[in-house]
Order: sequence, then C-alpha cells, then structure tokens
Amino acid sequence: MSDCGCNPEAAASLERRTLWVLLAINGTMFIGESLAGWWADSVGLLADSLDMLADAAVYGIALHAVRRSRQHQTRAASVSGTLQIILGAGVLGEAVRHYLFGSEPLSGLMMVVGAAALFANLTCLLLISRHRHGGIHMRASWIFSTNDVIANLGVILSGWLVRYLGSPWPDLIIGLAIALLVIRGGMRIKRESRMEALDHCQPTSA
Repeated sequence: MSDCGCNPEAAASLERRTLWVLLAINGTMFIGESLAGWWADSVGLLADSLDMLADAAVYGIALHAVRRSRQHQTRAASVSGTLQIILGAGVLGEAVRHYLFGSEPLSGLMMVVGAAALFANLTCLLLISRHRHGGIHMRASWIFSTNDVIANLGVILSGWLVRYLGSPWPDLIIGLAIALLVIRGGMRIKRESRMEALDHCQPTSA
C-alpha cells in the first residue's frame, strides 16, 4: 500500500499519476542526455542516459503492474531488474569502446547536463518517496531513483575532474561506476523479487 494512508483504489490511482510523471521526466531526459553524451563524447553522460532509459522502462512496467495482483507486481519488478542489468552491461561495452578508440569529453557540457539530470532525478525521488514502502514494483522505482541521484553527482564530479586534470579518465571511470551501480540495482531488485515470491508461496499459518 502507498504511504498516503488512503484506500487501495485511491492509492493505486495516486501511484499511476506519479508513475506517468516519472515516465515523462525520464523519457525526456533520456533523449536530451543521450544527445548531449554523443555531442560531448562522454561515457558518463551516455551511461546516465541509458540509466534514464532503463528507469523509463521500469516506470512503464510498474504502471502495468498497478492494480494487479501481488504476484504480477513481483514479476514486473523482476523484469525491471533484468532490464537494468542488460543496459548496465551495454554501458560497460560503451566504456570499453571509448577506452580502445579514445575520447575527448567536453567537461562543461558534462557538468551542465549532469546538473539538469540531478534536478530531474531529485524531483522523481521526491515524487516516489511517498510510495517507497508500497508494493515491490514501487519499491523498485524508489531504488532506481536513488541510484540515479548518485550517478548524476558522479557525472558532475567527473566533468570537473576532466577539466581540472585535462584527462578523459575520470569520465571513463564514472561511466564504469554508473554501469556497475545500475547492474547492482538490478540484481538487488531481482533478489527482492525472489524473496517476495517465496514469501507469497509460504503457507499461511492457521
């Protein structure tokens, strides 16, 4: 149940409205950040944009799970976790490509876009906070939004280090770190999904 204290039907409606806003924010930021990452030749921004794409998919899956059974919500969360792991692996591949062929990231653009993404994700975190103790599909959304804020701070820091050190290495390192953070978050929610499924299958004591 949502933390709003309302009846299940009202809580589900509130969840749906919140998820639609989160989906719109992350979808918009994915487009903007991926274009900026390509222009800035930044692994960190590209990694963060793929994280936005994964989150948009997570919110879409969570929307599908609202008002459905607990078992359905558990499956939806597990799919979300799998998607996070796949996209995180894709980011690792992008980091390797930049390492092999070289890159010259634009530090100023990294910091500006990273700050915009941070503002967007703090907004998402504020919106989802009232649902963080709800169904597992909403808890998954909370986990991913929290990870996003950490990743955004990393992008801003790496942009500053790229400028200060005159080296692309901070960008490569933060890109790898974001990828591992995304994969870790996906594994965490899949683990929670399995535990939820096992708990649901336990016979109820008389």
